[in-house]
Amino acid sequence: MKKLKDLPYCFGLKMQAYPSSTQKRIIDKNINFSRFYWNQLVSANKKAAGLKHAKSFSWPWADNQLAHLRELANPNCKLLKQLNPFLNDAELDSDVPMQVKANYQAAWNLCKKVKSVQPPKFHKKHENGSYQTSNHYNGKKIAVASPYNGNIKFLDEHHIFLSKVGRIRTAFSPKLYFRIAQMVQNGGEVRLTKAKVSRDACGDYFVSFQFASDVPYAATFAKTGSSIGIDLNLDNFLTDSNGDVIDNPRFYRQARTQLAKAQRKLGKRCARAKKEHRTLRLANNYQKQRKLVSRIHRRILRRRDSFLNELSTTLIKNHDLVAAEELRSKNLLKNHALAMSISDAGWRTFLSMLEYKAEMHGKTFRAVDPKNTTQTCSHCGHVLDKEHKLTLKDREWKCPVCGTFHIRDHNAAKNILAKALA
Repeated sequence: MKKLKDLPYCFGLKMQAYPSSTQKRIIDKNINFSRFYWNQLVSANKKAAGLKHAKSFSWPWADNQLAHLRELANPNCKLLKQLNPFLNDAELDSDVPMQVKANYQAAWNLCKKVKSVQPPKFHKKHENGSYQTSNHYNGKKIAVASPYNGNIKFLDEHHIFLSKVGRIRTAFSPKLYFRIAQMVQNGGEVRLTKAKVSRDACGDYFVSFQFASDVPYAATFAKTGSSIGIDLNLDNFLTDSNGDVIDNPRFYRQARTQLAKAQRKLGKRCARAKKEHRTLRLANNYQKQRKLVSRIHRRILRRRDSFLNELSTTLIKNHDLVAAEELRSKNLLKNHALAMSISDAGWRTFLSMLEYKAEMHGKTFRAVDPKNTTQTCSHCGHVLDKEHKLTLKDREWKCPVCGTFHIRDHNAAKNILAKALA
């Protein structure tokens, strides 16, 4: 059996799961366990930071307190189980604290590298949640690792097996299942490394798998010899360098009226429950309406993701090079007049899809500097300034130097492609 570092390809799959009532209880326990241990790490770190400051004033008990906190932060800590007897439950997955500790350390590493990232914070209890667990193989008995022989495995195209949870029915695409089976049958080693079990705000359950393999999961697309530049905008979703326009579907705006009505009803039920001094978790009418609001949000998200996936795959499949502007959505969202429209379009998600799909299918994606792509004439290279500079309402213009007529977005897409090819 190969080592994990010798498997160069990684991919992930997500599917909906349909656990029984008993399995839901076990999953919920592990989700709460994951959140509890994360908060323990955050608490221990905050206390340790204060003790290190106290230690500088030579307080003698600081060393003992620091050692105690380090012991509590250990995933195998017996003291933590003694202080919290519920952690001795046999239905809790022993791999959960290991994964939480790794995620916590990764969060701190990212915080140290990127200044804008905040340190890890306490996780509150929400309707949605998740936990991660690792897959284990017996190297002495198993010669080649596969998704069918670990403690987390596929039983068939409709069922999986999870440690502590057992056999679960899933909605798994047969096409994807047989693709993985084909990779294994052709002699490739496909290792299922991790599983993430999650619960969304609607109360539905999902399982995500992370795989590593020595053969690529997706086939490369045939070369077409075509290159294209795309300009993302709000008037339409994108305009390419060939002059083709993709309309902006505006999924959130379509559902805005329905969502507002459902949220007003939710607010009234919340106010009534509080007036009657009832806990919101036990207010059935409130919970029904909350799930309805969550389903509307989920439908908007799924429709947007489906649109972006189909469009990004089409672009990557039909072109060898796709060029786009390097947009910083976080900065663009500071404009309160356009923030909702920019969020509804999903530009950053779309660019991420283009990036990973290009790498996966053997194509090229380039993000270029957006500076002056709109204000530059694609024919003569003249950059507009002063009184000739375009505003957002200017959709068509004529170059004052060469006299070429331009449609704003088409001209920008040509400039983006030219920058990518330079």
